Amino acid sequence: MAPFHGITIVDLTRVLSGPYCTMLLADMGARVIKVEQPGKGDDTRAWGPPFLEGESAYFLSINRNKESVTLDFKQPEGRAILDRLIAKADVLVENFRPGTLGKLGLDYASLAAQHPRLVYCSISGFGHSGPRAAQAGYDAVMQAEGGLMSITGAADGAPFRLGVAIVDIVSGMFAAQGISTALFARERSGRGQEVDIGMLDSTVALLTYQAGIFFATGSAPSRIGNRHPTIVPYETFSASDGDFVLAVGNDDQWRRFCLAAGLSQEERFATNRQRVTLYSELTPILDSRLRTETRGFWIEQLTAAGVPCGSVRDLRELFADPQVSARDMVQEVEHATIGLTRVLGTPVKLSGTPGGVRTPPPTLGQHTESVLTSDLGVTAGDLDVLRAKGIV
Repeated sequence: MAPFHGITIVDLTRVLSGPYCTMLLADMGARVIKVEQPGKGDDTRAWGPPFLEGESAYFLSINRNKESVTLDFKQPEGRAILDRLIAKADVLVENFRPGTLGKLGLDYASLAAQHPRLVYCSISGFGHSGPRAAQAGYDAVMQAEGGLMSITGAADGAPFRLGVAIVDIVSGMFAAQGISTALFARERSGRGQEVDIGMLDSTVALLTYQAGIFFATGSAPSRIGNRHPTIVPYETFSASDGDFVLAVGNDDQWRRFCLAAGLSQEERFATNRQRVTLYSELTPILDSRLRTETRGFWIEQLTAAGVPCGSVRDLRELFADPQVSARDMVQEVEHATIGLTRVLGTPVKLSGTPGGVRTPPPTLGQHTESVLTSDLGVTAGDLDVLRAKGIV
């Protein structure tokens, strides 16, 4: 039995941060009822190409293990249905702009009065307090405003956003952690609570040692490409046929690297502190030596010597790696429209109560009938009326 078996989540989120959060919890056994707008659904259902039989590859990537119910809860009859779903739920997750759900009486304060055991999670750009709380937040904006872009890219080039929406993803991860923590606390207190996740906060939390450097020096770290600000050598190098990453994390690894690479162990480079200080002198020596052999040669030699390294791989190479398969990080599921399709697996491996991929991402409204009739007792006739009115 998965850890969150028996936990029901009403999911009012869309796009990435919220759906990623609820997917993580669904992987661990929670029942996630994804509430979507009739006829349209989650915005990402329209994001593409690519599409597979009309289904967005983007949507498919972050909505496994969920049920989809279409519901216009801005209409009184739809709101009544949502209220009944919330009454049966342990958790509600939303990522509307702060204040939006309050106008509908769906804010935490209003719902907590009726459902004191409810864990209510909000994900927003700037959180629900502070002078910027009302502003909308988007991943690229947060990467810029949160300092990530200022430290990402070549030293003499433009700032870059990461190749995935890292702020959305980490905000979803923090939200899942917050919900898990609140559920654990509820076991002791018997009461739910509000989980307030700000994307800017999440970005700030990612800065870790870069923030530490700023606190220590008062100087803002700048872009330095693929090198590390406090470890050398720890960056990308070019072999004769491609790029690889060399990550020498301590002085013992440095000595083993020198032996494997046939380099003399000069005293001036003996410690990491010296190597950081003399980076401009050391790097040309490494560049010259590492370009003389193939990437495969270096990976084999350095791995055998216990020196961390790895090829710069594209996704085709990545998903051909037997390690990825051995860890069940790609799963095949039978989708209602597409047929057999691939989704990512869960990275959290539990020995006693494992999670996993149970069901494929849902088609729009795929579970409306089953949830409303089985969970809420809505009759077939009433369901037809609701459909005719565009409420479901």
